[in-house]
Amino acid sequence: MNEDGTNPHRKFELVIKSMVSLIGVAILAAGATLCKMGNVGLDPFTALNIGVSNKLHMSLGLYQLLTNIVIIIFVLLLDRKKIGIGTVFNMVFAGFMIDWFSTLYGTLFHYQPTLLTAIVNGLLGLLLFTLGTSLYMTADLGVAPYDALAPIASTRLHIKYKYCRIVQDLAFMIAALIMAGPIGLATIIISFFAGPLITFWDHKFSEKLIDSVADFSREPSSKKIGHGFDVAGKSTYNFVKDSYFHTVEIQKKLSHYSDQELEQKQKQVRQTVSQARSILKDSVIQLGLLRKEQHRRKQEEKSSEHEK
Repeated sequence: MNEDGTNPHRKFELVIKSMVSLIGVAILAAGATLCKMGNVGLDPFTALNIGVSNKLHMSLGLYQLLTNIVIIIFVLLLDRKKIGIGTVFNMVFAGFMIDWFSTLYGTLFHYQPTLLTAIVNGLLGLLLFTLGTSLYMTADLGVAPYDALAPIASTRLHIKYKYCRIVQDLAFMIAALIMAGPIGLATIIISFFAGPLITFWDHKFSEKLIDSVADFSREPSSKKIGHGFDVAGKSTYNFVKDSYFHTVEIQKKLSHYSDQELEQKQKQVRQTVSQARSILKDSVIQLGLLRKEQHRRKQEEKSSEHEK
């Protein structure tokens, strides 16, 4: 602790998390830009803002900032803990970043739009949009006013977050359609799958990253940086490898397994079951030892009390 009572490690952690939050907003904006430039639609909130801003002859960045200010008033009344530096990042930068990325995209890429380019832009845009949302929300430094609505509804109505998010996105999608916003296939996909995808990114990437940030801030060292890159590299490799093998499995299912492949799959499953049983057996033994130790300590405490 410093003389003023502050924790320097906490400050360092806050700085790093702020950087993660800002990067998340940038990734989110890049994803929205890909969907926009691919003419496959945008996330419902941005689509609505573009529709209204076009009618008012305003830039997306300025209109989205004004809209967020209005929404944040309700968020402050319902759950002000959702507001933080991450909220400011999203409110101020998201719309302007989309404007900037759109200009950059148009400068770098000159091609005739096709179905393939639309699909590629849509898929990459959806993945980046949900990844960016997951990153800045998991940093826990405040979320965008729009993204705060679903968590607040989830807490107050006792409904799973992903369902609240789907309903919210659908409502804004309908409003965007009425205001002639850029509604497309990506908009519909985001409306139904943004919540589940954000949850997926939370578990697979964002939560692990934030845990690593917290650990590093408590004891920063070059060794931990190297270890972090090593873990990130291995995680990325395993994720790609598992995704590839999963794709191969799906392809096999589509063409039906041969008898030999079925036998091999059964053998693999039996091995998995055997390993699971072994792990369960060891866990039960460990649990028994822990309970015995706990019981022994309680008996010692009772004996000490009686002696006193």
